[in-house]
Amino acid sequence: MAIPVIDFSKLNGEERAKTLALIHNGCEEWGFFQLVNHGISEELLERVKKVSSDFYKLEREENFKTSTPVKLLNELLEKKSCDKVDTVDWEDVFLLSDNNEWPSETPGFRETMAEYRAQLKKLALKVMEVMDENLGLPKGYIKKAFNGGEEDTAFFGTKVSHYPPCPRPEMVNGLRAHTDAGGVILLFQDDQVKGLQILKDGEWIDVQPIKNSIVINTGDQIEVLSNGRYKSVWHRVLALPDGNRRSVASFYNPSYKATIAPAQQLVEKSNKQVNQDYPKFVFGDYMSVYTEQKFLPKEPRFQAVKAKWKKTTV
Repeated sequence: MAIPVIDFSKLNGEERAKTLALIHNGCEEWGFFQLVNHGISEELLERVKKVSSDFYKLEREENFKTSTPVKLLNELLEKKSCDKVDTVDWEDVFLLSDNNEWPSETPGFRETMAEYRAQLKKLALKVMEVMDENLGLPKGYIKKAFNGGEEDTAFFGTKVSHYPPCPRPEMVNGLRAHTDAGGVILLFQDDQVKGLQILKDGEWIDVQPIKNSIVINTGDQIEVLSNGRYKSVWHRVLALPDGNRRSVASFYNPSYKATIAPAQQLVEKSNKQVNQDYPKFVFGDYMSVYTEQKFLPKEPRFQAVKAKWKKTTV
């Protein structure tokens, strides 16, 4: 079993209806799908690969050798313990946003990643417009909801991660299983080193590496806004004994002040017997809960923010 691979360029041709249906199925049945021919040049993607790898080697690799996950694993090995490191991830991660300081020692990193982020943001908006259309919502509905009705206040971040080779991969997690808190996630994953898996029908399935594809997945906010039509899906990254997995994940998330709720059109259309009763809440409140419960089931998070919303509106 493999997650859907969709030619995004066919949205503009005779196969538009078929392509819309494939994306709808990817969102509804899988929560993950891969886009090829997505409009981002291979030349730019090759530069992203290079500067991301150079960045890790030049600015991060030495520090990882003395990082918390390495120390914890070494302590268990010294004790000859059979326990597992389950409180941290075997991951080196750096966040890029419009508001933080970017790495400066890696040649070409800033220029390349700024260009890449601009292209990814445009792609995110196109994907959200497709979701609007597939869900029967007005064009721009999801964007407006995430921006709190204001222009461009949504948060667009990029997480540059590396998963170095691990001497005892059975004792650590590359990245613990979780669902994503935000909206639409666009992942440029390693096309040589695997490791990303999603949970589908109770089974962990590899997200197959495809050169220069962009993996799309839907976060918790899309699940709420779609009234459960589109699900955020559990996924994880395995630690591996060889390779150095590169992962560049960008995410279009609501503004912290945005109020998120199921689209009224979808609530009215839903069968009341299967209505999930998704809450209304401020995204910043959701993130406060998510930060503490990221690796726990999402349903209690929804209930926690539902209770908080009721208190603030009484």
